Amino acid sequence: MTSIRPAAVAGMFYPAAPRELARDVDDMLAQSAGGGLVPGFPKALIVPHAGYVYSGSVAAEAYDRLRPARGIVRRVVLLGPCHRVPVRGLALPDAAAFDTPLGRVPIDRVAVESLAGMPQVVVNSAVHAEEHALEVQLPFLQRVLGEFSLVPLAVGAATSAEVAEVIEKLWGGEETLILISSDLSHYRAYDKACVIDQGTARAILDFSTHIDHEQACGATPLAGLLLAAKRHGLNAELLDLRNSGDTAGGRARVVGYASFAFWEGAARFTAAHGRTLIGIARNSMEAALGVSPPQRLPDEPWLKPARASFVTLTQNGALRGCIGSLEAQRPLGEDVSHNARAAALCDPRFAPLARVELAATRIEVSLLATPKPLAFADHAELIAQLRPGEDGLILECGGARGTFLPQVWETLPDAEQFVAELKRKAGLAPGASTAKCRIQRYSVLKWKEDSR
Repeated sequence: MTSIRPAAVAGMFYPAAPRELARDVDDMLAQSAGGGLVPGFPKALIVPHAGYVYSGSVAAEAYDRLRPARGIVRRVVLLGPCHRVPVRGLALPDAAAFDTPLGRVPIDRVAVESLAGMPQVVVNSAVHAEEHALEVQLPFLQRVLGEFSLVPLAVGAATSAEVAEVIEKLWGGEETLILISSDLSHYRAYDKACVIDQGTARAILDFSTHIDHEQACGATPLAGLLLAAKRHGLNAELLDLRNSGDTAGGRARVVGYASFAFWEGAARFTAAHGRTLIGIARNSMEAALGVSPPQRLPDEPWLKPARASFVTLTQNGALRGCIGSLEAQRPLGEDVSHNARAAALCDPRFAPLARVELAATRIEVSLLATPKPLAFADHAELIAQLRPGEDGLILECGGARGTFLPQVWETLPDAEQFVAELKRKAGLAPGASTAKCRIQRYSVLKWKEDSR
């Protein structure tokens, strides 16, 4: 296993120029509806594999959910159908790595060797040589996960049970992502395709394995995942369902695309998560002031992914400190602990918190979704897009930068005033033009400490 499998469809299914490819992938991720306000990240995904102009935005809805997995997921088990070369079973390449314009992805040799002796697994590089179903996923994975190893399996004539057996062998823990590459119906009239694809989506959500290749070109690996996911008690979520008639093609003959996420455990944050975060923040402040010893962070999987958070301190309803992170840079537990300590001691607007103030200080922890850029032609269009009470904003203009959490709408309910004061906070004149500014919005989940 010394050869490198070169990119076969760069310049056709996606841009061949590295800078253009990275920009296009990042833009699709930025425009997705996902914001990351869920604990953890998916264990498995189903994504389409057409050219990016057709299905890239649908795939991005799934990959955006993987942002918290960066630095945690180190192995991707990628399964998809064979479009060019038939094969019996599941085919591995005889290669050490896959190349894309964004760099080289190594094959996980240990994982590959673990499949030795499974009769349904074969080595066949010809199957992989020009296959696009697996390749088109790699640039998304590279931009979202960074470094990872790959187990690429092109699925030919096999049973769903045979596929599920291989998936189970490679299931692993939080370090392993299971990824299925599959489009839905092919070359149907738009209205007919919508009906078929909606039925297929319902079947997937019901963990039905009775899906044929008229419904999904990757029906076999898809069914194998559904068998394994059901055994492991995963929760399925439909993220996006469209077709080429919705994205970049005509409606006479369309191809269907969908993205799904499969979750282990809770798929939503709850009040219990909030109480844990408040407890982390409170202990961090008390430890910083020498009131109590620092406690080890809870060993909870949802605290390990990198997240962006803010910690806000109030006394009798008045602000006493607020420090946070706009970008995910530390595991959530560490980020909340760090920001709580900084809000208490390092907010330049206030004197450091004293021990005697602790009892009167209330904590609010805000978890930020991934910021999404706002496109606007002029100031009026910007104002029209804002959602008072819901949007946090980040304004960047030249070297100036400022943010308002959604909570600020409580004191600045008018959109014009909200933006004007944000400009002032960033060091700009309230009437300064926003024409050359970059503005992003985000939502938050927030938990406020009960009265003590």
